[in-house]
Amino acid sequence: MWTFPEQVEQTLRDAGWTPNRQVDPEAWLSALEADGLLRRHPSVSTFLAEFGGLAVRISGPGISRARAPFELDPMLCLGEEDRFSEWSDEIKKSIFPIGALDGGRLCLGIDEYSEMYLVETWVASFGRMPEAMNNLILGIESTVVHDGSE
Repeated sequence: MWTFPEQVEQTLRDAGWTPNRQVDPEAWLSALEADGLLRRHPSVSTFLAEFGGLAVRISGPGISRARAPFELDPMLCLGEEDRFSEWSDEIKKSIFPIGALDGGRLCLGIDEYSEMYLVETWVASFGRMPEAMNNLILGIESTVVHDGSE
């Protein structure tokens, strides 16, 4: 569905991605919804069908931040449903978990417009897909959307 610059595409291929890759995201979506997260939207299903289950092992310097490994498995954010719900309400977008960055230290989410976020005690955007994947892999700093202060 999306196209990527050569370096980004190769990194994704090294993690097991291929163009038009399809996995069934239903188990992830159902598990998180059963745990109280009722924010499913078509963009999360589309994203997880193509990228779900990939573990991208990158490190080293990036363009504006260090490149960090990430895993696209929403279950890594299990237990953080309240955080996703609260930030969704705060920024008026529906953010659904898609995985974790930096060894599980930071959760990743995607909204109904295919914008990818870091979700912590603050929320920051990597931009919309496919730019978001480029930014994540190339080491481009996310932009703070809300710093958690009132």
